Amino acid sequence: MSNQKLFNVAVVGATGAVGEQIIRLLEARNFPIKELKLLSSARSAGVKIAFKGQEVVVQEATPDSFQGVDLALFSAGGDVTKALAPHAVEAGAICIDNTSAYRMDPDTPLVVPEVNVEKINEHKGIIANPNCSTIQMVAALKPLYDRYGISRIIVSTYQAVSGAGAKAINEMLRQSKEVLAGNEAKPDILPVGSLPVKHQIAFNAIPQIDKFLDNGFTNEEMKMILETKKIMGDESIEVTATCVRIPVVYGHSESVYVELKEDFDMEDVRTLLANAPGLVLIDNPAEQQYPLATDAAGKLETFVGRVRRDLSNPKALNMWIVSDNLLKGAAWNAVQIAEYIAIEQQ
Repeated sequence: MSNQKLFNVAVVGATGAVGEQIIRLLEARNFPIKELKLLSSARSAGVKIAFKGQEVVVQEATPDSFQGVDLALFSAGGDVTKALAPHAVEAGAICIDNTSAYRMDPDTPLVVPEVNVEKINEHKGIIANPNCSTIQMVAALKPLYDRYGISRIIVSTYQAVSGAGAKAINEMLRQSKEVLAGNEAKPDILPVGSLPVKHQIAFNAIPQIDKFLDNGFTNEEMKMILETKKIMGDESIEVTATCVRIPVVYGHSESVYVELKEDFDMEDVRTLLANAPGLVLIDNPAEQQYPLATDAAGKLETFVGRVRRDLSNPKALNMWIVSDNLLKGAAWNAVQIAEYIAIEQQ
């Protein structure tokens, strides 16, 4: 439309894995952009990134980078967000942050558009994107929560190495070659934690993502526990999580046990999941059809399958949830929020 409002948009962390996906989505979705400002650390400044047939030069992100910016999408680490987001807000920008910096701040909405899009309007300048593993789980559980209520969730994740960055991907690929050649796999990156101890990821599963806390859980597990309650707006939901890194490049998978408050009909459950926004139900065991990380990679949707009533608790379900951790788990969720803001301001 000729009278469509255009936005000055900044992407902080433009050269990172999530930042690159945000830029691709802004282009593919034809987001109404007047000027795109790409920001990064001083080390990456000067890099040129293609956008709509032109090359945009990446600039160093500083407190003065946000003059005239309407929307700032952050994906450069929590320390960067804490250092720069307040300056962006002061300059008049709305910040959408992919880090954990503000997720549990009571004044900051934690948003998954399919779950609690109305919370966007409560922002005070910053809107937080949840953890990647949390996003796909709550997106799949929201229709069940609305119909039946949820009392308890037990989740085990099988998370792709891309969640730990490009260095982790390269380490997995290198180790795989080393093992297949009959050589020792040398670990340097994973697990990312407070100790110098590292483990082989190739042909392995590491039951640690992020640092361990005094309660025996990791930061990643506590993110899922606390963020789920905040997003659902229900502190009564009991949540426990075990998060595991596996040798998959893209796509987090989750085994979820969920106890519902009300009796349910399995056909109604399948209909709810099949019709929910952003979900794709793939659940045909007779034909061995169920969500796979390799199929979810590069897709925007969250995929659900292996849906079945639990044998020990007739009010409980078991399900398998898969999504691309860099897209719905990060970049796409952020761009969805930006699109909502753009539509609201037209």
